[in-house]
Amino acid sequence: MRTRIRVILHSLLFLVLVVQVSRPVCVNVPSETEAVVGNPMKLTCISCMKREEVSAETRVDWYYIPPDEEPIPIYLFDGHPRELEGPWRGRLVWNGSKDLQELSISILNVTMNDTGTYNCKVFRQFEFDSYSNSVTKTLVINLVVREEASDDTTALYSEIMMYVLLVFLTCWLLVEMVYCYRKISKSDEQAQDTATNYLAIPSENKDNLNVPVTE
Repeated sequence: MRTRIRVILHSLLFLVLVVQVSRPVCVNVPSETEAVVGNPMKLTCISCMKREEVSAETRVDWYYIPPDEEPIPIYLFDGHPRELEGPWRGRLVWNGSKDLQELSISILNVTMNDTGTYNCKVFRQFEFDSYSNSVTKTLVINLVVREEASDDTTALYSEIMMYVLLVFLTCWLLVEMVYCYRKISKSDEQAQDTATNYLAIPSENKDNLNVPVTE
């Protein structure tokens, strides 16, 4: 019986580990804000959805905001991605994910004129059994274009901390797995020792164990 329980616990532990590893995770990562002339630049726009919202109808409008002027639409996703007329036409590439939680675009062959403010406006329409709801989210990206790349120590430290955190979480998970395994093994050993001690008792003593003591 205990062996069967042990197998079930191991199977559940393995299943939890597989689910945690394979489950897609959405994280609202801020966009890079510094580009280099001649290089591609990804404008990151992430809008995470709950699991029940994945089937929502999504529209994305990208704008360039000139100083003291009206926003200029440069890209549109409305079921399929398409560039709009303007100075960026032919240099914009869709970088959105299949589940439409990432709605990013990339600028190819960045120029100094690409410096400025960009808006990613996300509109989602959710259809439920008895009602519908819509949500609008706007992400602002202030892009700075440089002729040469500068040393960004903050980004380097952030990347190092991310890997340190990943290693820590992995070690913690391994420790938990080892702890559970040892606890189960110890329980099995105690049960086996109890059974061994009982079998080692002579038969007459076993009978005495079941006889109540009377005065």
